Amino acid sequence: MNIAVLCSGNGTNLQAIIDNINKGYIPARIAFVLSDEKKAFALERARKAGIETVILDKKEYKTREDFDKEIVERLKKRDVKLVVLAGFMRLLSPYFIREYRNRIINIHPALLPSFKGSHGVKDALDHGAKVTGVTVHFVDENLDNGPIILQKAVEIRADDTEETLLERLHKEEHKAYPEAIKLFVEGKIKIEGRKVTIR
Repeated sequence: MNIAVLCSGNGTNLQAIIDNINKGYIPARIAFVLSDEKKAFALERARKAGIETVILDKKEYKTREDFDKEIVERLKKRDVKLVVLAGFMRLLSPYFIREYRNRIINIHPALLPSFKGSHGVKDALDHGAKVTGVTVHFVDENLDNGPIILQKAVEIRADDTEETLLERLHKEEHKAYPEAIKLFVEGKIKIEGRKVTIR
């Protein structure tokens, strides 16, 4: 199965996916890695692995939908069946969601529906939560809202900072994301309403 990975930053989750494909855990191929940031280190990781890279400059598109139409066109051309967001810092348009409904997944550094948005780690610490974690979910029209595929819990320690907590969350992300992708590729995920069951 062809998958595509959309990134904006360092690409540690992308690296975990590449490593798990290379060792045969995920039976899939990355058709391309796309970024909206030409300096994203994720692109370097992809090039090193011999994966095609695509850079799109949002300034060249009038609307978010125009930008997304360009991505969707490339996805269809490469027969991509699953879109993986790995630190992609743009909200997808309703058009994109419609075209790939239940075929776009994201990972979030909190146990959704708690602590949505781009400050999930800081928000959990500020709130005084005792447990947080990571969530792999399908993407829908609302932020961090789609059906949940997998969650892994991480205890928050009394002396945790954002950096120390994020380090432990990353370790769980690097296990959970490949696992969720493997389940999707192997056809083991069933969605009914908000509920995801794993066959």
